[in-house]
Amino acid sequence: MKVIESTYEILAWKYLNYGVNEKWSDWATEMMIAGFETDSLVKLAIIEKPYNQFELHQLVEEIVIELNLDYKNTTKVMTDYVTYLAKQAIDGKRDLTKTLRDLKDLHNELDNQINVYDFYCLYFAKEDLNYDTVQWYWQGATRENIDKICLEQLKKWIEEH
Repeated sequence: MKVIESTYEILAWKYLNYGVNEKWSDWATEMMIAGFETDSLVKLAIIEKPYNQFELHQLVEEIVIELNLDYKNTTKVMTDYVTYLAKQAIDGKRDLTKTLRDLKDLHNELDNQINVYDFYCLYFAKEDLNYDTVQWYWQGATRENIDKICLEQLKKWIEEH
């Protein structure tokens, strides 16, 4: 049985040690709907505030072990995560600016362990063009074509990875 695509996001968040919240719970629910069922997934699916991060991180670690998921290969996990985000944005399931912001943040967090620098530049180009008619981050990008350029770069990422 194949895990659902949002697992790439969860594994990246696990690697980055992000706090567990309702998005993780939603993922656990989706996994159960897809046919995966463990006691730990059920517990994660029904979490409620206030969150005890220590307990929830232990619970997620149990899920990772139970489902035999690997989050320790940084390059693979982050490449899969960027590909997931790119597909979501291209398919219109995720806001383009939010996607670029997340990729910019990922660039900063990973200290360029994977090459997402283009998305870092595109984020700032797009932001500048929201407030001005000039930007200095991406040659040839204007208000009229910035979204098209961003989507083309996301497609290029998918093709290359």
